[in-house]
Amino acid sequence: MTVATLTALRVDRRRRTVRSVGVTTALACTVAALFVLTMMVGSYRLSAGQVIASVLHLTDNPSVDFVVRGLRLPTALAALAVGLALGASGTIFQQLLRNPLASPDFVGVTSGASLAAVSGIVLLHAAGLAVCAYALGGALLAALLMYVLAWRDGVSGYRFILIGIGVAAFLDGLIGYVLSRARLTEARQAMHWLTGSVGQASDTELRFLLYALLVLLPAAVLLQRQLRALELGDDSARALGVRTELSRASLLAIAVLLVALAVAVAGPIVFVALIAGPVANRLLGPAAGGIAAAALTGAALLLTADLVAVHLLPVPLPTGVVTGAVGAPYLLWLLATTNRQGVGG
Repeated sequence: MTVATLTALRVDRRRRTVRSVGVTTALACTVAALFVLTMMVGSYRLSAGQVIASVLHLTDNPSVDFVVRGLRLPTALAALAVGLALGASGTIFQQLLRNPLASPDFVGVTSGASLAAVSGIVLLHAAGLAVCAYALGGALLAALLMYVLAWRDGVSGYRFILIGIGVAAFLDGLIGYVLSRARLTEARQAMHWLTGSVGQASDTELRFLLYALLVLLPAAVLLQRQLRALELGDDSARALGVRTELSRASLLAIAVLLVALAVAVAGPIVFVALIAGPVANRLLGPAAGGIAAAALTGAALLLTADLVAVHLLPVPLPTGVVTGAVGAPYLLWLLATTNRQGVGG
C-alpha cells in the first residue's frame, strides 16, 4: 500500500469522524430543543426559560412547577427514553441482520411483548407494573424462541427474519384470540395498551427504563466495531478478530432488551425502530451506521410524534397512531425501493 493511499485513507477516516460527530451533536441539540418544546406548549403556555428553570429546580414557582414537573416532564421523559431505546434497537437489528426491513416490529419481538401484556390484562386482570413485567418477559421469550429456531451452526440474518415474521404472525393471531375472549372493559384496556402511548408510563416504569438505558446504550456503542465487522459477513469478521457468535448474541440481547423495555413502558409504538436507522444513515452519509445517531433520531421522531398527537391535531391521539400514519407510507416506499434494488426479495 503506497503512502498516497494511506494518506487518502486517513483523510477519509478523519472526514467521516468529523461528520459523525457533527451530525450526532446536531441531533442531540435537536432532541434537547424538542424536549423543551413539548413542555412549553399546551393550554398553559410557558417560555423556554420557565421550563428549563423548573426542570433544573432553579426557581420556586408552584404553578409552573406543577405544570412542568408534575404534568409534562414525565411524558417528555417517556418519549425521550422510549425513542432512544427504539432507535438504537432498530438500527442494531437492521445492521446485524443486514436488511433495512429487519425491525423488531416485524420479527416477533414486539408481538411477543404484546401477547404477554394482553394476556396479563385479559386473563390475569393485571395492571400497571405487572403489565410492564409481562410485556418484558414476553419479548424476551419470543426473541429466545426465534434465536433457537434460527440456529443452524450459527444464526443467519435471512433465516432469523423469516422465522421472526412467522412467529410474529402466529403471536398476532393469538392476540386476536385472547381479545375475542375478553370482556368489554378488559378488551378496551388491552386495545388502548396495544395502540401505544408515551403518556401511559408510570414513574416506576419510566425510572427503570432510564436506568437501563444508562447501561445498555453505552454497551451498544462499545460493541459498534464488532457490529460493523459482522455487517461484512462472518468470514470477514473472524478475519478481523471478532468472535462472531458471542458478538452477535450480545448485540441481539442488547437490542431485544431495549425494545422490550420500550414496549413494556409505552406499548407497541410502531415504525420508530424501522425509520430511525435509515434516517440517521442519510444524515451521516459515508459515516453511516452510528448507534448513537440512530438513537437520537428515534428520540427526535417520537418527541415530534407526541407533539403532533397531543397538541397539533383537533383531537388528541395516542402517539402510536401518529407514528403508524407516518410509518406506513415509508414502509411501502422502502419495500418498493429495496425490491427495485434486489434487496427485498
